[in-house]
Amino acid sequence: MKRIAFALVAASLIALPAAAQNPAQINKAGSGASCPGCNLFQADFSNKTLKGKNFAGARLRQADLSSGVFNGTNFSGGDLRDLNGFGSLFGNANFGRANLTNATFVGAYLEGANFAGANLSGVNFSGAEMRSARGITQAMMDQACGDKSTVAPKGIRIPIC
Repeated sequence: MKRIAFALVAASLIALPAAAQNPAQINKAGSGASCPGCNLFQADFSNKTLKGKNFAGARLRQADLSSGVFNGTNFSGGDLRDLNGFGSLFGNANFGRANLTNATFVGAYLEGANFAGANLSGVNFSGAEMRSARGITQAMMDQACGDKSTVAPKGIRIPIC
């Protein structure tokens, strides 16, 4: 009987959902602090200026970074799936090895940004300025899309959305 009770308790603990977000970490980062490895799931950093911050390995899934300034910020190795970067400035930002699946960079400034090893599957770069972005291969860009106004790195074609 004790074994059955233990198994039921163990099974219920395994089934518990992970914390969706960490409000304390979101407040810390939103106030301008670096927060590497933080859980910033669904954070609202729209219209924020967070230049030169370190969010390496952070979970920014479904975060709203629209109309913000993130120049020089390190997002390397992070979970940025479904991120909204509409109209934001990401000059010289580091997205190396980040998962950007289904992120939106419509109208974003991405000059000098590093995308080496990033997952660009489903990313929308419509209207983005990224002529000097680094680390992008044609195979990576074939997973993303843009429009006629997207300025891709030299020699890189972008599929139309």
